[in-house]
Amino acid sequence: MYVIGLTGGIASGKSTVTQFFRDHDVPVIDADLLGHRTYDPGTETFDQVVAAFGEDLVASDGTIDRKVLGSKVFGKPEEMERLTGIVWPGIRKLATEKIAEFEAAGNTLVVLEAAVLFEAGWEDLTDEIWVVTVEPEQAIARLAERNGLDEEAARARIDSQLSNEERTSRADVIIENNGTLDELQATIQREWDALQARHKAGTGR
Repeated sequence: MYVIGLTGGIASGKSTVTQFFRDHDVPVIDADLLGHRTYDPGTETFDQVVAAFGEDLVASDGTIDRKVLGSKVFGKPEEMERLTGIVWPGIRKLATEKIAEFEAAGNTLVVLEAAVLFEAGWEDLTDEIWVVTVEPEQAIARLAERNGLDEEAARARIDSQLSNEERTSRADVIIENNGTLDELQATIQREWDALQARHKAGTGR
């Protein structure tokens, strides 16, 4: 089975690309959703997070209170690194299991969508990587409008990520999303057609 890793920054347009794949009956593994699953009570990750950050994380319903956890790591790089050191391996394990499930079901292509694909070092789970990019100023404007943030807060979130240059230098396919939705859809279609042509030729990437 062939695995496409899909990544990009906040407000880059990843969701539009993943919807295209879904519309073409390609399974999509959402690493963000898997991340939420790693916090489920009874999981190894749950136990490790509570052990690392305190029993006060556990809410009355037995789940991890994400707001309490956020207050312990937000703006604290060392604590955030400690958290991701626990959570990212948990997500990777779930993603690997999902890939195996889709392969066993007879799928020949699957997409792993992960905003932190490079940061977490999951490139080895993929056969090729698609990166969606948008110019920072456009991303800031989109994020401010979508999330109701002021420009300073939106800029801080964009600046905390890998740059477009860092991502595209490690990409096999680059989807630029600086124009209209129709232009983005046309770009995705073009890359999809190229992917189909490569596989018919038996060349992979």
